[in-house]
Amino acid sequence: MNRELSRRGARVIAQYAVLGPYDFVTVLEAPDNETVSSISIEMGARGSVQMMTMPAIPLDTFINRLTRGGSASGRKGKRR
Repeated sequence: MNRELSRRGARVIAQYAVLGPYDFVTVLEAPDNETVSSISIEMGARGSVQMMTMPAIPLDTFINRLTRGGSASGRKGKRR
């Protein structure tokens, strides 16, 4: 799996065994969300895993986007 991820420009940051609806959590770093989506779709199509992909952005980036006036949906508008 690590070699396949590396070919796509992604790498495993951490892996955890968890209790709950999923058995494992893998944290990846990738160039963009499209890369992760492609990896997720391809691996899910094999039928041997069930995944939930949760894109994340750094907290500072999130706060900066909020303070610039952008909304959660990415649209910008004036506040009244």
